Amino acid sequence: MARTPIQTDQAPAAIGPYSQAIRMGQTVFLSGQIPLDPATGEIVGGDVEAQARRAFDNLKAVCAAAGGSLGDVARLGLYLTDLGDFAKVNAVMAEYFDAPYPARSTIEVSALPKGAAFEVDAIMVVG
Repeated sequence: MARTPIQTDQAPAAIGPYSQAIRMGQTVFLSGQIPLDPATGEIVGGDVEAQARRAFDNLKAVCAAAGGSLGDVARLGLYLTDLGDFAKVNAVMAEYFDAPYPARSTIEVSALPKGAAFEVDAIMVVG
């Protein structure tokens, strides 16, 4: 099965040897999105909620470029540098997703690229 790369200027460019997403058949594997402003390439200012919103906006843009939406996401991976922010990130996620919610894992990590406090990746299935 062919791997088709997905790319959009509405989300930050990859900062390494990877694609923003890869589509294989109806499944789209979305790379991690940190809270980079696509226009500047810099981490957005503010608290973890602001960072989560920017990362989810970036993810939403890549979903759209792949022909889907956040409503097509089957699985999310959330990565936080402080699991104490779990409730705050949950509240932001509820702004972007409706029930039934995607399957999800949430993991505390020691660090994220560019000093981000939050990262999200996803698997999406499009029709």
